Amino acid sequence: MQPYVTRRATLSTRLPAGVVIVPNTTEIIRNADSTYPFRYDSSFYYLTGFNEPDAVFVQVISEDSTQNILFCRPKDLEREIWDGHRHGPDAAREQFGFDAAYSIEELDNKMVELLQNQPRLHTVYGHNAAWDSRVSGWVNGVRAKVRSGITAPNEIADVRGTIAEMRLFKDEFEIALLRQAGQINSAAHVRAMRFARPGQMEYEVEAEILHDYYRQGSRFPAYSSIVAAGANACVLHYGENNARMNDGDLLLIDAGCEIGGYASDITRTFPVNGKFSGPQKDVYEITLAAQYAALDVCRAGKSWNAPHEAAVRVLAQGMIDLGLLQGSLDGVLESLSYKQFYMHNTGHWMGLDVHDAGAYKIKGEWRNLEAGMVMTVEPGFYIRPAANVPKHFENIGVRIEDDVLITKDGMENLDASCPKTVAEIEAIMAR
Repeated sequence: MQPYVTRRATLSTRLPAGVVIVPNTTEIIRNADSTYPFRYDSSFYYLTGFNEPDAVFVQVISEDSTQNILFCRPKDLEREIWDGHRHGPDAAREQFGFDAAYSIEELDNKMVELLQNQPRLHTVYGHNAAWDSRVSGWVNGVRAKVRSGITAPNEIADVRGTIAEMRLFKDEFEIALLRQAGQINSAAHVRAMRFARPGQMEYEVEAEILHDYYRQGSRFPAYSSIVAAGANACVLHYGENNARMNDGDLLLIDAGCEIGGYASDITRTFPVNGKFSGPQKDVYEITLAAQYAALDVCRAGKSWNAPHEAAVRVLAQGMIDLGLLQGSLDGVLESLSYKQFYMHNTGHWMGLDVHDAGAYKIKGEWRNLEAGMVMTVEPGFYIRPAANVPKHFENIGVRIEDDVLITKDGMENLDASCPKTVAEIEAIMAR
């Protein structure tokens, strides 16, 4: 529990005196009485390590002390027969390092007590309407005691920005999990390359990826997998995964696993028949060169946007070289005409969420990269049929994505074991 205890202590030093309230998620009905698999709120888990639904973390910060409190489901032996183990407040307090723990059923009464005479309330305001209403009810409950000389918080602040800035910088505990997730995911993508053949359905390849996740101990994907063959690879968030893969198609797989709550996010593109055609290889090599250019500037002190700018320059020049765009490189960049074939950014933060918490700009300017940040690097090249597109380039979609840890001396590619050169991919598929 030490990483979680340390994070709670850090949070208390970054906020002025008051009460912090961070709720976990609840189970969500899928249909009838069946629920979706439960996934805890990332910020709640980051601070607590507690993975049961219907829980709330509270921190009371004063000038000279901090109290950490957990509200969770009460112990209920009958419900445990049906739904599995519950810690209950007593065990949760002891095992997760809290100063106090109470049943979630006491939350409303306790919060009216805890908010009395507190100058500020730090919570996830705007989280959802039901939560906002409940928080307002506690504050109004305190205000109702004003004639007794009790004061209510006169400031309500959204705590998510402070927690997000903490989550942006990964500690060694987190980095170890991210490395493990990258290794699991890399192996699953290699399995997909070895399995894929013309005539299969996209979902058959997806099944192989999920099988490898589970086999290696990752019980859940970090997001819904994209397994997109042919023209589907030009749909950025394609999700049906139900088309047949034809001889001559490229297959774009954007898939990630989750281990210990931490995500991996890899994209690989390869020919279903195991051999790149000439046009496919041309587009692929340009995209790979763009990724190498982006990776080269993933360094502490560089702007967040530097990898994107580096990738765009290579991609735009490639589009000109292939005859897809006309004019000079500077002209294409200035006119943004390259966006016909590359319309998204080159990365995002990654951690407990695959699109992880953390600001990209500070006071309107792109922030600089710093050691401990983890980001994706994912240039793409998508060629839909159009008047300016030669027939042999139509429906070629390529994206290549790796996850990168910024270090004090450079960067570490967490997915380095996942092949991505033309020679490596064709050799794997030949086997």
